Amino acid sequence: MSRIKDLQKRVHKILKDNMDDNHMRAGAVAHLHGVSLAAVMIAKKRGENPELAARAGLLHDLYAYRTGTYDDHAHKGAVYAREVLEKLGATSKEETDIICSAIWHHDSKAEIDSPMDEVLKDADVIHHSLGDPTKEVKEHEKMRYEKLCREFGF
Repeated sequence: MSRIKDLQKRVHKILKDNMDDNHMRAGAVAHLHGVSLAAVMIAKKRGENPELAARAGLLHDLYAYRTGTYDDHAHKGAVYAREVLEKLGATSKEETDIICSAIWHHDSKAEIDSPMDEVLKDADVIHHSLGDPTKEVKEHEKMRYEKLCREFGF
């Protein structure tokens, strides 16, 4: 089994063990997988590592879904993601650091950080903005969304 499939299995188990509401769990799965897919596409376009981008996308909001709170979820989520990755033992320290940095910074949409951090932020915005095209783009994501529209020609 691939490292991504192993991580997907672990993420799904964590969600199943911590979310009783099937509808809420389905939304969590959709968001984590949607961000992961968007992160892969963005990473490939920008010459970044698509596998690390996929893993960051799968883990980026897992802490919030597991605990039911978004309070400082990016920072707490990075710490939790490190625990998950270390338990799986399928990433090097450098890979874990890159993934966890992206998660740590993913809520700081107005700031510019490392290239992989930017991949995850942009993937999150893509999924928030295109996951339900009937919703308005969030105010704090508009500038980033408009830049992505120009980059991807839509």
